[in-house]
Amino acid sequence: VECSNAAEALEAAGAGADIVLLDNLPPQELHSAAAQIKAVHPGVTVEASGGVVLGTLPQFLGPHIDVVSMGCLTHSAPALDFALRV
Repeated sequence: VECSNAAEALEAAGAGADIVLLDNLPPQELHSAAAQIKAVHPGVTVEASGGVVLGTLPQFLGPHIDVVSMGCLTHSAPALDFALRV
């Protein structure tokens, strides 16, 4: 379930969500929310997403974050110009 704050994530986990995606949270708020979720629902997978790029990736890693999604790997990947001649 995609959540934009800790309260939404706790509600989703309490309703039975196996995975909560914390989207577009600043790193400090993200880690606080993830710790709250894991304290109450330790079996829930916590995913961080939104605004994560290679340069900021270390800020999103932490003991309560299980998965980090990086959309930049697909929507911002550089193009490669090549040809296949048969």
